[in-house]
Amino acid sequence: MTDEIVLRGHPGIGPRVEGEALVSEHGFSARYDVNRKTGIFSRESHDLYGQSVVGKVLVHPTAKGGVATAWALLDMRAQGTAPLAILFSLANPIMAQGAALADLALMDRLEPDPLAVVESGDWLIVDPPAGEVRVRKRSR
Repeated sequence: MTDEIVLRGHPGIGPRVEGEALVSEHGFSARYDVNRKTGIFSRESHDLYGQSVVGKVLVHPTAKGGVATAWALLDMRAQGTAPLAILFSLANPIMAQGAALADLALMDRLEPDPLAVVESGDWLIVDPPAGEVRVRKRSR
């Protein structure tokens, strides 16, 4: 039997996607935390240092960075190094703009907060148009 938790909120940005969660207690900047050519967290002080974002659903408390984040996400998408989706406790307009530009799924202000229930390795079905994320807990 699969444990499933449903997170709900306002409609998000981008397409419906499914993928493995990669959870962080740190904020996220596509410009300064990740090597855009490899999709690997390159900031040594980040709790996901050395891990790949490629094909993952990132879960972070906040978005970091300025306007460079928008073009960084677009660049990652073009190079095939982008995450599938990003979930935030609270996003910012620049990250939303970047996700829309790169056609990436992005959602925030979900209930319950993804950081309270999602763990790295869980399988997520992110459905921005429906304002819903389904969490399938991995076997521990």
